[in-house]
Amino acid sequence: MIETLLMPFQFAFMQNAFLICAIVAIPTALLSCFLVLKGWALMGDAVSHAILPGVVLAYVAGIPLIVGAFCAGMFTALLTGYLADNSRVRQDTVMGVVFSGMFGLGIVLYTGIRTNVHLDHVLFGNMLGVGRADLLTSGAISLAVTAALLLKWKDLLLHAFDPAQARASGLPVGLLHYGLLTLMSLTIVATLSATGLILAVGLLIAPGAIAFLATRSFPHMLMAACAVCLAGMLGGTYLSFFLDSAPAPTIVLILSAVFIAVFALRQRRVRRASALAAGDS
Repeated sequence: MIETLLMPFQFAFMQNAFLICAIVAIPTALLSCFLVLKGWALMGDAVSHAILPGVVLAYVAGIPLIVGAFCAGMFTALLTGYLADNSRVRQDTVMGVVFSGMFGLGIVLYTGIRTNVHLDHVLFGNMLGVGRADLLTSGAISLAVTAALLLKWKDLLLHAFDPAQARASGLPVGLLHYGLLTLMSLTIVATLSATGLILAVGLLIAPGAIAFLATRSFPHMLMAACAVCLAGMLGGTYLSFFLDSAPAPTIVLILSAVFIAVFALRQRRVRRASALAAGDS
């Protein structure tokens, strides 16, 4: 029985999968808290989809795929911000147009060239095939993103809640705005080899949403998000070995199930508190 439970840890590809989970869990969890508070969930979705043409063009140019992914992500984020600020169209509408257009461009470019890069690995990740280079790249990016978020979390928190107050306090609002976009693009690039483009948005939303429902203070929200994301990623990877399923979708399903469970518990607690208040009155 114990040998069966420990079997996933005996294979090198599973060890690398667990390691990449531990590497990307913390930055994605921290960033998800800011995205949830700021209402940028769709922005993460837009950037993750829009990276595809950058990946294809990077392959054609013979440069590292993460360079093209980061450039495409930053281009999408900046273009979305510019169009939203200089038109009457709402930001969510602009994001829908931009990310669908970029994703469509990526598909057209991919089908128009001959390449040995598997589209399913780009879209859904290849967690069981990560190598030393992927671990080092993701580790370096994750360390930089985590350090930046922890150093500037108070400024980013004020900017997320009240940009006007942040500007009045003398904070560089523009730098914080585009800095957060840069960190988001870097984080998506870090998760490229693990969860791919499409499922990366799950890691950028679910941990923060779960922690938001379960906690009452932002520091506790950050810690809860990290714990949930790390447990969900490690647990999903471990469970996928026995289910013979892909790790990334399994991870997202677990995080979604945790969110539903936390939401149900919170609703039950609210109804109980309302019933007690009604009884006392």
